[in-house]
Amino acid sequence: MAFVLSSMMELGKKAPEFKLPDVVSGELLSLEQLKSDKATVIIFICNHCLFVKHINSKLVEIANKYQALGMQFIAISSNDVKQHPEDTPFIMSQVAKYHKYPFPYLYDEFQDVALDYGAESNPDLFVFDHNLECVYTGRFDMTRPNIQPATGADLILALDRLLEGKSVCSNQYPSMGTSIAWRRGVHRNDNDMFY
Repeated sequence: MAFVLSSMMELGKKAPEFKLPDVVSGELLSLEQLKSDKATVIIFICNHCLFVKHINSKLVEIANKYQALGMQFIAISSNDVKQHPEDTPFIMSQVAKYHKYPFPYLYDEFQDVALDYGAESNPDLFVFDHNLECVYTGRFDMTRPNIQPATGADLILALDRLLEGKSVCSNQYPSMGTSIAWRRGVHRNDNDMFY
């Protein structure tokens, strides 16, 4: 499993549209249906990654707080389940229920959405404003598994700035985690740090 830094979306870029199945409800959900007129957070995660496990509890806490304020969180898993059977939609649904995810957990089977967003790592985070323009991309916070507790400090700062009607600081840091497990022939990541 490769360990990568995210490539980071260009700020101001419009969020690519998608329609994916939610593993809990079984419904096909689109960005158009889910988006918020305040802010929309899209985070690429998976079930098995230690970096995702490290932030899960704090992610749920932050999502509950900011969704109550009118923002929308959306989680997407794009991992190839042939390489990682623990990332199948059935197990995704179990993970979502166990952690009480307050947001949809969508399955990107063909990895088109990950490619459209330029997602590289689990987790990989994107925040879009009311116009669905990217204002933040990169890390959840500076913590690492088994080193410090997750805080979500970087994400919180970006969301608070949006709530205050202020611009989000453009000095942002890439997310760090395990590489999205790409299907054979779909993608090759040039930012892999080790295997």
